[in-house]
Amino acid sequence: MMTLYWPWLLALLPLPLLIRWFMPAAPRQQDAALRVPFLEDFEGGGETTGSRPRQDILLWLAAAAWVMLVLAAARPQWLGDPLEIPMSGRDLMLAVDLSKSMEEEDFRLANQWVDRLTATKQVAGDFIKRRKGDRIGLILFGEQAYLQAPLTFDRETVKTLLYESAIGLAGRSTAIGDAIGLGIKRLQDRPAENRVLILLTDGANTAGEIEPVRAAELAARKRVKVYTIGIGADELIVRSFFGSRRINPSRDLDEKSLKAIADKTGGRYFRARDINELKGIYRLLDELEPIEQEQQLFRPVRALYPWPLGAALILAGLVIGWRSGWRPNRG
Repeated sequence: MMTLYWPWLLALLPLPLLIRWFMPAAPRQQDAALRVPFLEDFEGGGETTGSRPRQDILLWLAAAAWVMLVLAAARPQWLGDPLEIPMSGRDLMLAVDLSKSMEEEDFRLANQWVDRLTATKQVAGDFIKRRKGDRIGLILFGEQAYLQAPLTFDRETVKTLLYESAIGLAGRSTAIGDAIGLGIKRLQDRPAENRVLILLTDGANTAGEIEPVRAAELAARKRVKVYTIGIGADELIVRSFFGSRRINPSRDLDEKSLKAIADKTGGRYFRARDINELKGIYRLLDELEPIEQEQQLFRPVRALYPWPLGAALILAGLVIGWRSGWRPNRG
């Protein structure tokens, strides 16, 4: 459907007629020396035959140029069909641990042992894909915390940035407190009831400037809800030349601190020992922080004013050219 953004400007269409009617006519020049060149402009060397039709053509060209100019000023637009955009008040920041310990291969994915980060990418990527309509942000942390993606509706880009992350990219240690602090900084200006930080780690806080519990207290004051996920198997069989032995690859996981962080902020702590538990956690997060179903209508708009504006310029150019002595080629 075509519409005009400023339709009231069409009231300017009769302006030239009003000026002609109410403004006094220009006095006629009595000096023939001044009158003859003017006539030559229109009649070509003093010929009067056919001068009236040419003047009529010029008048109609000028009128058409004025109509096109006013139409362009009214900003014609083409409105496309209404599109439904799912809107959600959720602002989700994902904080993913990239410390050295995330390279432990204690997760099975497609009948193959993979490291913890690979499993996280697989499950968190599906979670991001499902959050249609949410603003998603990504924090990567190790020895330091980095904002990899600000809050955005572009879930595909966030997922790509997550898949491109690598172990050790942010350092070998684990700065859990700094990751929470950075998440608070990015969420504090968002609507208070929908600030959510999901933090995934497999260790304890060994680096950074902020203690995790103090960061959690700040998050509680800023009304940022923190869900913490402790990742890593409880038991792994290691085979060597001397036989097999059982080890706990998650012995460094500080579950006490992760539980305290979640409790202080109104979130929950989850434990992911294998890929199925990790998938279940993200499905549960979908239930705890549901996607809102409110829809907002959007109509794409395409500006059409360049067309009448271009036509006005062409018509004005013809009028000026004809007045200056140019004539169409008559063959």
